[in-house]
Amino acid sequence: MEECISVFDMLKIGVGPSSSHTLGPWRAAERFLEELKDEAILDEITRVKVDLYGSLSLTGKGHATDLAVMLGLSGQDPEYIPVDDIAGIIKKIENSNEINLGNHKVIPFFFLQDIVFNKDFLPFHANGLKFTAYKSDDSTYDSTFYSIGGGFVVKEERTNAKQKEVIKCAFPFPVQNAAELLNYTITENKSISEIVYENEISMRSEAEVHSELMRIWNTMLECMYIGCHSEGILPGGLHVRRRAFDMHQNLIGLSNYSDPQSWLEEIRKTEVKFRQILKWVSCFALAVNEVNASLGRVVTAPTNGSSGVIPAVLMYYMVIENHNAGEKEIKQFLMVAGEIGSIFKKGSTISAAMGGCQAEIGVSSSMAAAALCELMGGTPAQVLMAAEIAMEHHLGLTCDPIGGLVQIPCIERNTMGAIKAINAAELALETDSKNAKVPLDKVINTMWETAKDMNSKYKETSEGGLAIAVNMADC
Repeated sequence: MEECISVFDMLKIGVGPSSSHTLGPWRAAERFLEELKDEAILDEITRVKVDLYGSLSLTGKGHATDLAVMLGLSGQDPEYIPVDDIAGIIKKIENSNEINLGNHKVIPFFFLQDIVFNKDFLPFHANGLKFTAYKSDDSTYDSTFYSIGGGFVVKEERTNAKQKEVIKCAFPFPVQNAAELLNYTITENKSISEIVYENEISMRSEAEVHSELMRIWNTMLECMYIGCHSEGILPGGLHVRRRAFDMHQNLIGLSNYSDPQSWLEEIRKTEVKFRQILKWVSCFALAVNEVNASLGRVVTAPTNGSSGVIPAVLMYYMVIENHNAGEKEIKQFLMVAGEIGSIFKKGSTISAAMGGCQAEIGVSSSMAAAALCELMGGTPAQVLMAAEIAMEHHLGLTCDPIGGLVQIPCIERNTMGAIKAINAAELALETDSKNAKVPLDKVINTMWETAKDMNSKYKETSEGGLAIAVNMADC
């Protein structure tokens, strides 16, 4: 059966710093609360314990996994919670040793004891977490979840790694791989974005598809705006100084604007020599990931750690390539990007804990390259070629965050992924697709085989690479 993944599954609004280590555990906590309600035992719960395993444990502190679990158990929604409220909610739990479970019942909660970091890995996935609820009669109810990347959460009994049990896809054009997608564009004489749009409106109204895509873009734009206008030091102990602010000031000078949209219009008036373009793209990517590192609101694209690539490339198109670009181009870009991301998720992984950073920055660069290529007039075959080129030059990229934080080298890697995406799109546009030697599906399979061969210390555990070569004292 085909797996039905919407654009809105791939591009989700949430809170940083990590989709797999923050958003996923947060959603798992919400699902655990739903289970307690479904079992009609929420009122009987006197204590909750959370066990984190594998990568969630090894880099959980740096990725705010413990904070996400507490916020989720408190009944907060990562998509809508005011980010300024997060610190206060966490402080109240820590000071009172109590948690308002599901915003329904206050129970004792000692976060240093009730959130347990276990370094061992569960066999199903590197990102496992187990919730145990204790009832008034001393019996327990427990449930284990796996955060598989991009904010997706599964349970082992519902998903088998080799034989997925999924609901048959209701899309008119179900896509499992790039070859199928290309075939649809040929038989239907449609672009990739048109195929994706037909799938999306089979599930939602046209008005809802439009409004949700624009909400995603406006979140991205606001994130870039906030990042470019925020200075200081990022939290976490590495003392990383924000760079987007200074870079932005040097680029835009004394321009006059008052909100994200007028800011975009002012950028369109700036100088566009090659160096300036490099700086603008890097600035946009840095801005997003500095917001992400500060527990700000971002869009998983396809993950939080790689959330700066797609907005940076789309912003590049709007302020450099096409000053007339508007809602039509924004929606087109996001639909193509989301579809390419879903193909990677089906054929490989978007989790750095499973595949290293090739699964995050590599996939986001492929998504952005494909989307840009279509906006620049590329054929469907060229669009897929752009995605292939971008991933081909990220193969084997490790995930080795210093201090377990999504800061070094993660933030800079988004700038590199964005620049590679633009280059990949240009290469594809200048190439006859008939001469392509490596199909996208082949590179996706190669990425998965590379992921399986990669040593676990390079898969978001902070046990190898830069995470070991550079310690906190050096920073």
